Amino acid sequence: MAVTILAIESSCDDTSAAVIRDGYVLSNLIAGQEVHRSFGGVVPELASRAHQANIVPVIDQAITRAGIRKEDISAVAFTRGPGLLGSLLVGTSFAKGFALSLGIPLIEVNHLQAHVLSHFILKKGREARTPSFPFLCLLVSGGHTRIIFMNSHLGMEVLGNTIDDAAGEAFDKCGKLMGFPYPAGPAIDKLAVSGNSKAFRFPRPSVKGLNFSFSGLKTSFLYFLRDRIKEDPDFIEKNKADLCASLQHTIVGILTSKLVKASVETGISQIGIAGGVSANSGLRNAMKTEAAKRDWELFIPDIAYTTDNAAMIGITGYYKYLKGEFSGQDTAPLARM
Repeated sequence: MAVTILAIESSCDDTSAAVIRDGYVLSNLIAGQEVHRSFGGVVPELASRAHQANIVPVIDQAITRAGIRKEDISAVAFTRGPGLLGSLLVGTSFAKGFALSLGIPLIEVNHLQAHVLSHFILKKGREARTPSFPFLCLLVSGGHTRIIFMNSHLGMEVLGNTIDDAAGEAFDKCGKLMGFPYPAGPAIDKLAVSGNSKAFRFPRPSVKGLNFSFSGLKTSFLYFLRDRIKEDPDFIEKNKADLCASLQHTIVGILTSKLVKASVETGISQIGIAGGVSANSGLRNAMKTEAAKRDWELFIPDIAYTTDNAAMIGITGYYKYLKGEFSGQDTAPLARM
């Protein structure tokens, strides 16, 4: 009998719903929130209010586009955390009510584990390669930067973590200093293509083991711009492409060097990247270069599955369903997990 999962993702500022059947995506919808752009970052209260407005129509459309009936759904998977508590509460509450009304199981999902499992999302007519176990995954997003060891679909161990800020946050905060709207990462990536990545040098932190640090880079970038603007008020505008290319080169270099170190230490050559920053062209190209040099088998999810989306929640829910890992109606969302 087919296993059909309705998945709900509401950890930050995107309301997403998807339907997954036996590992294949039948639908995957995302409603974004433009309201945060003028604030230069996500405003939690505004995010939760927007989720309340978006969640019913998004889920309705996901079910309709999947071509199924509510009665066909085997279980409801939802993001329990980590994320913004108010946003998580909207998704969790809807999932509980929906599951209760149909008498079907609830499945809680760790948002970070779901990013990693996006490598296993299948699509009819376009069967993707999937990693074999064990494999290493560089999870890099606005809020998280980690190297994760996976020995099964649901077995993961964090080998390295950021000790302060995430790579995506470094992109956004440095982009804000250059006048880019939130989120700045895509704009930096676009301009970096036409810039000289060696025009400016920024420090790379010395952090032991497989951990990361990006707070020092942000501070260094701030002071660098401050000093150059004193000499020339138009410095940023005159050098924007080179600044973007140099910043991106530095961040990508930090990420890549740690992943290479992890691969050497573990002897694992099955390598994946996931999370919103995995859509960055500089990181993708650097990873492909390392893969060719080191004989890695590299896995990169489709762009549609790199940012927050419910399909990744659904695929994680599918594997948890097969293991019988269900949650109770007393499950509460968690800002940290």
